[in-house]
Amino acid sequence: MGHRILIIDDEKHILNYVHETLLCEDYTVKAFDNPLSALAEIDTFHPELVISDVRMDEMTGDEVLRRIKERPEPIGVILMTGISDLDHAINAFRNGAFDYITKPFRNTELLSRVRRYFNREGLPAASQAPVAHPRVPRRSNSGSRKFIGSNKQIRNLMGIVQQIAPTNAPIFIHAESGTGKEVFSRLIHDSSNRANKPFLAINCATLPKELVESTLFGHVKGAFTGAIDNKDGSFIRAEGGTLLLDEITEIDPGVQAKLLRVLQEKEVQRVGDDKVHKVDVRIIATSNRNVKQAIHDGLFRQDLYFRLNVIPIHIPSLRDRRDDIPELANYFCATYTAEFGFREKTISERLHAHLLTQPWEGNVRELENYIQRGVIMAQDSHVLDIEHTENLLFAEAKSEFTEVIAVDIPLMPMHEVEMYMIKKALEHTQGHQKEAAKLLQISDRTIRNKIGRSPGNGPG
Repeated sequence: MGHRILIIDDEKHILNYVHETLLCEDYTVKAFDNPLSALAEIDTFHPELVISDVRMDEMTGDEVLRRIKERPEPIGVILMTGISDLDHAINAFRNGAFDYITKPFRNTELLSRVRRYFNREGLPAASQAPVAHPRVPRRSNSGSRKFIGSNKQIRNLMGIVQQIAPTNAPIFIHAESGTGKEVFSRLIHDSSNRANKPFLAINCATLPKELVESTLFGHVKGAFTGAIDNKDGSFIRAEGGTLLLDEITEIDPGVQAKLLRVLQEKEVQRVGDDKVHKVDVRIIATSNRNVKQAIHDGLFRQDLYFRLNVIPIHIPSLRDRRDDIPELANYFCATYTAEFGFREKTISERLHAHLLTQPWEGNVRELENYIQRGVIMAQDSHVLDIEHTENLLFAEAKSEFTEVIAVDIPLMPMHEVEMYMIKKALEHTQGHQKEAAKLLQISDRTIRNKIGRSPGNGPG
């Protein structure tokens, strides 16, 4: 059985076309011309990807996207639209859409987008789907698991992979977002004797507080409202393999104590269950926080940190390995040129020089998105240049997106600066904490904690 895909479109001919195209590629597909019926099917079909039209009578594709992103499990969304609208596309990406495709499209174009979703870094949707026997992520020839770079720090990291991979010792990766924490974690897994067992990646920062225990440890039927069936948690589903706990410092401290017990006793108890289950899982934890500060602030347990920090790994930011930028840019250019079916391209010297001057606050992920965008704009040009990557339409969108942090801040204590930035972000997002968190590149839990500790925020 292939990856599970749910299709929603009230135009029957489009629905049938997409349905047949995907079935021919051995995907497991369900198609609905009514979005309400489709959403009702999610809890039984457990799709890994939803492909939805934007304009429908009962519900818009934007509303479908919003409801999908409110769910605890990671499900990708690709939106289809008959009207090309750059502003709408930008908003869709901001709200969590994986891709955006304009009708009419060829079946090769659709399949390219779908394959890119399932071959992307991590494959969390496939591996976290609530089924009894998780599928081992397929090995891809796309190179999505390569850790690109010749910088001395990267060579040192690659040099220790074969030493640490065969062990069962926990690994704690300290690195900024976008540096390749998950890629490195997969490299460890694929180099170990667990390579043929599951690799599960859990983003702890996006787990709703109420569902953290259920996601990690599982639950039995009737354990809480909405628990209509027994469900194995990540530890049980990753049995024999590797479990990546990404941004582990974002887990609620109360759950951290239970997580510590699981690591110590190597057994897990599902929510509402009297039985315990022995587990054999290799743990890799990551954080982009200052962990010592998180421990000092009472946000992260010191004993849990010591339990996890057996093998500490630091992945440098892209700013600290600028000599790798040309190699990475060439790699992404070749990757996306081939994926989109364009003619081969070379990056101009002018663009290479420009890349070396950029801050790359989003690290390798930001560079990858930047080059991908340029490849799309360059189409069949044999040279990728600045006019492709710095298109004015994208520059205006980027300016709008970042204007909230481009403010003139007077000298003040750091905690006041933090609150000032949070308040500006909340103003910009009309009070939506999750959107403000995305804007500031922090978790919404961090915003809640900062607001909770801010003077003048008591009852009343």
